[in-house]
Formats: sequence, structure tokens, C-alpha cells
Amino acid sequence: MQNFALMGCGRIAQRYAQILAENQVQGANIVAVCDTKRERAKKLGEKYNLPWYTDAHKMMSEMKDEVNIIAILTESGLHAKHTIEMAQYGKHIVVEKPMALKLEDADSMIYICDQAKIKLFVVKQNRLNYPVIKMREAFDANRFGKIVMGTVRVRWCRPQAYYDQDAWRGTWGMDGGVFANQASHHVDLLEWMLGDPVSVYAKSRTALVDIEVEDTGVAIITFASGAIGIIEATNATRPKDLEGSISILGEKGSVEIGGFAVNEMKVWNFETPVEGDEEALTLYKTNPPDVYGFGHLSYLEHVVNCIEQGSPSLVDGLEGRKSLELINAIYESIETGREVTLRFQPKRCRLGGC
Repeated sequence: MQNFALMGCGRIAQRYAQILAENQVQGANIVAVCDTKRERAKKLGEKYNLPWYTDAHKMMSEMKDEVNIIAILTESGLHAKHTIEMAQYGKHIVVEKPMALKLEDADSMIYICDQAKIKLFVVKQNRLNYPVIKMREAFDANRFGKIVMGTVRVRWCRPQAYYDQDAWRGTWGMDGGVFANQASHHVDLLEWMLGDPVSVYAKSRTALVDIEVEDTGVAIITFASGAIGIIEATNATRPKDLEGSISILGEKGSVEIGGFAVNEMKVWNFETPVEGDEEALTLYKTNPPDVYGFGHLSYLEHVVNCIEQGSPSLVDGLEGRKSLELINAIYESIETGREVTLRFQPKRCRLGGC
């Protein structure tokens, strides 16, 4: 049995606790929760009859022998700090997106976990959405041929009340804007499909809310393959979420996955049909109940399987770092007003307080 302890009892922790406490993942359980805000920890702990703590080190000193995996679900700007602190206990770590805000922090996380001989799992659950798996299978089979363009769109609604829930939301030092937070999964999917980015040019604005960071932006990415990528991201859709989507256009076919959590197959067109194509638009058309989609369940199953079978993670620290580097380059381009070449050192990017 792989026992989880949750560090952070905010919005996303509710989803983890529900999945684990209700035994939705075979071979997994939840044994403790922790949050520096006493009421949050107490509420979540009592809801599932779990030990709850306001100090993670106390939690681990008392529960170390029972815990196998620590899930870092705290504020984005604290992911690196908490991962590095918890690595000393020798437990595998699951960290929510983004894995860090600064590239140097991501590098430290990877190094520390390697030294501790523990696995670092970066949560990119949308890779395990059924339509996305189907799209990736087509890519691996070279059904697209030469990729021409890939586009991701995040058209979500985050009103002022969302940012006012916590002081860290919408800040450079602890959160980042729509690119770093809401669109980070979609950036990952675009890069996963199109390969290594070469350069990016981006613009942004803060359109409808009073925050430090952007709520709206676009980015144009050139990939090593010659493909062009487009990221359209906004939290200023009103009055509710509209879509979270990806489309891939190639010389031999096109796929578009929509819905509001990249969960609904909308277009599946290839010049050379194969068995199963006729089912693509029917079997993979279910939209999830919320923006978290169905992927967290599959991702936690993946974590347990990797640990028990000793297999590699779909998104380890190095893989998670790739999209973080691209996001940092997007912010660098926004600040400089110039196209930024990848494999760069951030100078003007404000993400993470730099």
C-alpha cells in the first residue's frame, strides 16, 4: 500500500483527498494532511477522519513510518522550498504544477531528489486524458506526418473573487499569471506534441482584474521541427469557463480536442483511415464535471504503478522543467518586447520574484 500525506489543504487538495480517501486508486491511501492555516488542515482532516497538522516536519516526525509519498499542494511559489525540505525524509514526492517558478529552483529540486534517491513526479494530468492519449498514439504512429502548427487555447473565467481568496494569488513571487498557472498544462501538451521550442515571442495584459500579473496573453513559438505553436490564454472569459483546448495540424491529418479541460474530441481527420477512427468522436467525447477533469485519478494510479514496478515516470523533474523553461521564456519576451531564444538565462522575467 502506498500511503500519501498531503502538504497543503487548499483547493486542489480537496480533489486529492477525495480520490485517495474513497479508495479510487488501487493500492493507495491517505494517512495525513497538513496546512499552515489551522482551519484548513482541521477541516480537511476531520472530513476524512485523518490526523492533521500545521507543521509538515511534525507530521513527518510522527508519521514517517506510515508515509510513502508526500504530495506538495501548496502555493506555486513554495513548491520548490517544500519539495527540498521534504526530500530529507526519503519519501517519493508528487508536486503540483508548476513544479517551481524559477528555473534554478527546478534544478535544485531535481538534484536534491536525485541525491535522496527518490522519485519526483510533476503533475501533468492532462497527458492522461483519454482524447490526449488517442492524439499521442496518432503522433507516435506518424499519422500527422510533418507537423505544421499546434494551438492551445485557455479561455477560462477567474473573477476578482478568485484572486481575493488568498493573498498569494495573482502575485509574481508566489503565483504568476495565466501562463504560469492555468495554462501551464496546455503549454506542456503543446511542447509534448511539437518537440523542442527554439524561440518565443509573447504579449500580455491585465484586462479585467486587479492583480500584479497578466490575466490575458498570446505567444508565438517556433519549434526545432519548423512547426509554429500558438498559445492563447486568458482568465478574462466571462461569465464562465469556455474552453481548454489543443489542435494539431499536420500534412496528413488534423486533431482538435476541446471541452474546458482538454477532454472532448472535436476533430479527428486523417487522410489514411485506420481501424478505430470511426469511434474517435464518440468514445472520447465525454466532458468532465470541472476544470480538473478526470486526469488526477489516472495520474495518481500512474504514480503508484511507477513506484511499485520501478518504471520511469511520464513527467519526472527533467520533463517537468521543459514547460517551465518555455513559460519563463514567455515572460522574458513579455518584459523585453523581443523574441527570446530558448536555452536562455532569465534577466527580466519577474516570475518567482526575479
